Amino acid sequence: MLSSDDNNNIFLGIDGGGSKCKAIVMSAENEILGTGISGPGNPLHGFEQATHSIVASTKLALADANIPESSLSNIVAGVGLAGVNLPVLFEQMNQWQHPFKAMHLTTDLLIACLGAHQGADGAVIISGTGSCGFSYVDGEEYIVGAHGFPHGDKGSGAWFGLQAAKQVLLSLDGLIVTSSLNDKLLSLLSVTTGVELVEAIAGKPAAFYARMANLVFDAAEQGDALALAIVQEGAGYIDNVATQLSKRCPPRLSLIGGLTPRLLPWLAKDVQKSLSAPLNSPEVGAVFYARQQMG
Repeated sequence: MLSSDDNNNIFLGIDGGGSKCKAIVMSAENEILGTGISGPGNPLHGFEQATHSIVASTKLALADANIPESSLSNIVAGVGLAGVNLPVLFEQMNQWQHPFKAMHLTTDLLIACLGAHQGADGAVIISGTGSCGFSYVDGEEYIVGAHGFPHGDKGSGAWFGLQAAKQVLLSLDGLIVTSSLNDKLLSLLSVTTGVELVEAIAGKPAAFYARMANLVFDAAEQGDALALAIVQEGAGYIDNVATQLSKRCPPRLSLIGGLTPRLLPWLAKDVQKSLSAPLNSPEVGAVFYARQQMG
């Protein structure tokens, strides 16, 4: 177990998104000491849920690092959250009576970019539960998308899942041909009719719809015409985001997020060639951010 002096030299990185909150504890020498994952960390879907997830993932990371919870008040935290690009949510989170020695709050977009490029300039396209493009070049932030689900987040897991649900409902009404998506989606949700499907999906959050994204890619890879059209539309949007970001001349561009391995093969060849593998995770980027803020 670390001594109290050691605890003054460790940093906490938080990456809070729509479906989960990740925490990492790192030493001053960039050694990863412990990690933890808890529930959703986007304050747009609830301030109490977000703060609870931050603390819960932090405690799991401390336990993994064999550091006592009493050390929280000695730890500097970098916290990157989805949703805090909205000023009202940033202010709400920034006023939170957190348990840390200091908390440096920013967006999940910036920490993802800093993590992917080792704290240096670059750009990222994020496709997970949600989607967006972001660049950080010469101190200037630039965002493409990040408008939230369901009115935005095209090319995200939630978007793919929603498109699948819409098309299956149309087919159940006899308005379009039935595809292999029908059996896959109805089986996943344990329903058989359109009414039951609507009951199952009504009012559900983005993370729920994102669970259905893999069904679309599975069906597309098996040659299903309807799924192919959905995947090609989503991938085309991500291609356009990459083109827009390239205008900012970022030194590196990375595709990150849980949908990356499924989405990557469907992107345009020139976009695929322009991508560089991310160097670190967003939660590591949160630590980089905290250190930058400390000078």
